[in-house]
Amino acid sequence: MALSWPWALLVVAVVPALLALQWWRARRRKRGAVLVSSVALVRSVQPGTTRWRRVVPPALLLLALVALGVAAARPHREANVSSTATTILLAMDVSRSMCSTDVDPNRLQAAQQAAIDFIEAQPEGSRIGLVTFAGFATVAVPPTDDTEALGRAVESLVTGRGTAIGQGILTSIDAIAELDPSVAPTGADVPDSATRDDAAAVIVVLTDGSNRNGVDPATAAEQAADRGIRVYTIGFGSEVPAPSVCNADQVVPGGGFGAGPGGLGGRGVDRSIDEETLQGVADLTGGTYYRAESADQLTDALADLPQHIATGKESVDVAVWFAALAGVLAAGAFAMATWLDRAR
Repeated sequence: MALSWPWALLVVAVVPALLALQWWRARRRKRGAVLVSSVALVRSVQPGTTRWRRVVPPALLLLALVALGVAAARPHREANVSSTATTILLAMDVSRSMCSTDVDPNRLQAAQQAAIDFIEAQPEGSRIGLVTFAGFATVAVPPTDDTEALGRAVESLVTGRGTAIGQGILTSIDAIAELDPSVAPTGADVPDSATRDDAAAVIVVLTDGSNRNGVDPATAAEQAADRGIRVYTIGFGSEVPAPSVCNADQVVPGGGFGAGPGGLGGRGVDRSIDEETLQGVADLTGGTYYRAESADQLTDALADLPQHIATGKESVDVAVWFAALAGVLAAGAFAMATWLDRAR
């Protein structure tokens, strides 16, 4: 917590001054004590109030002064910006291996449902874009708050040959740059003055394999890091070889390889996830790597993302809370003092 007007804390110095004054007055009263013949007589004329009841009202008033002094100093703290201010680019792998049936009913269908759940779970007004990549990458839906359009696009994904993870990242950066002029497009020089520690945009890469086409993911990650864009990576699928079965809706009609039910003719798909590269991309950009071997684990990984991606910072003035506390304490002191007067 920081203070906008720290010099206002001088008001708090009034408290020890008042305590010192009270101590000095008590000593004067003690020196001026009068000898009496009967202690019982003195006690009989004293108010029937216990010591703590006499002390509490002044103590509450002093605490109110302290809280008021802190409020006058205008304290503020750094807080995370709501995810509605964050642009999320969901880059999904649509290579033919995503038809593997090691995840029921197959990887792509499970990923589609998890992505739709993730989109629908975001706060109203969140901007989400969809990038798909196989042998090349394309922007399926530019960043938007239209969840229905995003859902339709996710449901209509079709598979293709190849896996271009790096190109998927670069395409996502360009989609962000189209929306945010402060983000330089890929290939452009990024001055040091333009580099941001936490840009108001993140990329989520979901893949089940390793990069086989286009630019290296590490090179693409460097461009994201230069722009302050965090990349979160998800490695999806188990290590158990399984037949690849693409549904008719998951392939381009007449697409040949993998077209129609049966996909790869029942052959097992044994393509290991390049976890080292995915972890490196996340580490370089300040993101997180998730490993998901089942549909439930993928859903959990996507559900965990909003806790990390909404990290834009803003300064929040909390002086009002201290002012309110001062008011409550002062009111308490007044109420208790009034009650004690009536009780005498």
